[in-house]
Amino acid sequence: MDLTHLNKEGRAKMVDVTLKSDTFRKAVARGTVVMEPSTLERILTGGMKKGDVLSVAQVAGIMAAKKTSELIPMCHPLLITHADISFSHDVSKSELYIEATIALTGKTGIEMEALTSVSVAALTVYDMCKAIDKGIVIKDIMLISKSGGKSGEYKRREK
Repeated sequence: MDLTHLNKEGRAKMVDVTLKSDTFRKAVARGTVVMEPSTLERILTGGMKKGDVLSVAQVAGIMAAKKTSELIPMCHPLLITHADISFSHDVSKSELYIEATIALTGKTGIEMEALTSVSVAALTVYDMCKAIDKGIVIKDIMLISKSGGKSGEYKRREK
C-alpha cells in the first residue's frame, strides 16, 4: 500500500480528494477515563466546583470534532452534519467511558474527528477534576466503527 500523505519528493502533503464522490460517512470512537472513586462520584452527582463536568466535556468534544483539521495537519476541513457524545460508567472500576459518533456526507472519512472528539472530551474531564485528582488516567482511545467511502465498513472486534 502506498502512503498517500507523501508527495513525489517524500514530503508531507494533503491527500487530493477533489475527484472523489460524496458518500455518507459515520465514525464512532471510544475512550476511558480512570479516576479515584470519589472523583467519579462527584462527577455523577454534580459535586464538582467547576460545574457539570459531563455537559462541559460534551460541548468540548463536539467543538473538537469541528476543529480537527486545525489540530491534525493533513486532515481536510469537513462539514460535519452530526456530532454526539455519550457517557457511561462503571463504578466498580471507577471508570468513565466516552463515546463519540460523528457523521457527514462528504469526500473523505471522519475517523480523526471522532477520535479527536473523544480525546478532547477526556482532557476536559481531566481539566475539570484535576484540583481533586491529578492521578486521572486517559486510556484506550480507539476507533470502534466507521462506514462509508472506498474502504467501506470497519467494526472493531471485541477481544
